[in-house]
Amino acid sequence: MKKPLIGASTALLLAGATALAGAAPAAAASKAPAAVTVNFAGTVALSNCSGSVVRMPGSAAGDPALVLTNGHCLELGMPDPGEVVVNHSSNRSFTLLSASGSGLGTLRASKVVYSTMTDTDVTLYQLNTTYAAIKSRYGIDPLTISASHPTAGAAIKVVSGYWKKIYSCNVDGFVYRLQEGGWTFKDAVRYTSACNTIGGTSGSPVIDTATGQVAAVNNTGNEDGERCTVNNPCEVDANGTVTVRKGINYAEETYGIPACFAPGNKLDLTRAGCTLPRP
Repeated sequence: MKKPLIGASTALLLAGATALAGAAPAAAASKAPAAVTVNFAGTVALSNCSGSVVRMPGSAAGDPALVLTNGHCLELGMPDPGEVVVNHSSNRSFTLLSASGSGLGTLRASKVVYSTMTDTDVTLYQLNTTYAAIKSRYGIDPLTISASHPTAGAAIKVVSGYWKKIYSCNVDGFVYRLQEGGWTFKDAVRYTSACNTIGGTSGSPVIDTATGQVAAVNNTGNEDGERCTVNNPCEVDANGTVTVRKGINYAEETYGIPACFAPGNKLDLTRAGCTLPRP
């Protein structure tokens, strides 16, 4: 996984070591819509990872706001395989970023709503404030988590609040099982090589530039060419064939998350269509 960083000096060492007026002509009318402008608005920096303020497609302005990052960025430590954390108290802080990447202020969690590294690699925090309050104070809207499966070939941007850097590439394809140490992630997103993410980019939102919505959450990459070890995930297909792609990075899909939230941003793992692992 894209390791959480401990202090700026460690982060810099990792960065050095590793490789966001008239009528149109008839011909133009048939072209695909222009890509959405992606910047740092709505992203956050954690003490050792990246993240974003997110909403579900049905979230309301008065709902408690949520922050999305990786399971392995959880301040309690990385969840064990099979472990699911729900509704755990937290006062973790996040630096909210402007469109240009400057810090606007500090947001604070009230609890860990959900966290796991089983099947996926995700943590969702609930903040002690609402989307409306964030908009009123900072002028920032949340990012929307798409409820649709990402598309192969789609143009994407990985927006790291920790590094204040935006990576641009495409969805190269999907991985049946991505195995890393004792953890297994299902139906992971594989990037094309241009997204050469590094430590500290963990938890960055992966934004589909056609929609501006969150399609996945950045989480890992094969650093050394090793097979299925920590920081060197391997791809396993439905027949059990293992493929190692040194230097290639991955994200975990997020389209299944909205089905697990009831109105008011309330987690309900028993809802129809919710496939997130349960405790």
